[in-house]
Amino acid sequence: MKTTFVEYAVSKPESGPYGIACGKDGALWFTEQKGNRIGRITDGGEMSSFEVPTPQAGVMSIISNVRGDIWFTEYHANRIGKLQANGSLKEYTLPGANAAPFGIAEGPDGAVWFTEMNAGKIGKITSSGEITEYELPDAKAYPSFITQGPDGALWFSENQGNKIGRITTAGEITEYDIPTPQSGPVGIACGPDGAIWFVEIMGNKIGKMTPGGAIAEYDIPTPNARPHAIVPGIRGDLWFTEWASNQIGRITIDGKITEYAIPTAKAEPHGIAVSAGGDVWFAEECDRIGRLMVSE
Repeated sequence: MKTTFVEYAVSKPESGPYGIACGKDGALWFTEQKGNRIGRITDGGEMSSFEVPTPQAGVMSIISNVRGDIWFTEYHANRIGKLQANGSLKEYTLPGANAAPFGIAEGPDGAVWFTEMNAGKIGKITSSGEITEYELPDAKAYPSFITQGPDGALWFSENQGNKIGRITTAGEITEYDIPTPQSGPVGIACGPDGAIWFVEIMGNKIGKMTPGGAIAEYDIPTPNARPHAIVPGIRGDLWFTEWASNQIGRITIDGKITEYAIPTAKAEPHGIAVSAGGDVWFAEECDRIGRLMVSE
């Protein structure tokens, strides 16, 4: 497998790219945490951006739903944002104050599901803006990322609770303990094998859980790599960011890990996405969007 890095400078400085997702329009969409914008980059590297109405909203995670709408979390503003193809941007305020919405995913029910870090809740919002919240057993679990599973439920990481959670569309919650103590799970994704994969930012491992709750863990070769986000690839693999070691990691479904050093020093990669063609895109807090071009 041949790999080549390309990096694109964000047009406006101090943007702080964080989350990134593949859009239904073929472009990549990303959050500019410091710049308070939603950015867009085409396969050819052309960029544009959209201002978020609320100042210092703290835009974090981002997705494109089946309708092509862009949804994102506003960590500081306590809101969920929605950007439509026509450029219309709406914001929806959460019922409770300082909930700190962070992770976001589309559910099988068509609603958009999200985590509330400070509130210890899982929320969902319909296309019309109706919000429902579900409390976790531990209010201090600090739910982080969330993903749709293979079983019609949503799965999420509990960064402080050291658990992987599962919530049905009806709101029924189940939790599973992670073997490594204080592992600090963050990024989570449904893998090509139908398992739930997650990163352990403190444990320095990649975890794998079957829908039945069986867990396996794989050590990352680089010590203190601080893995952050993870996403499925197109070749029976998953890709993840290592923000402390400045690398992009790849893990096969049988647990083999390969790491690739990012050319720019101290890039601080966070969000990650894989395009339909298999290229790995990632957000660099150093005001760049990175791309690892992958070919056989």
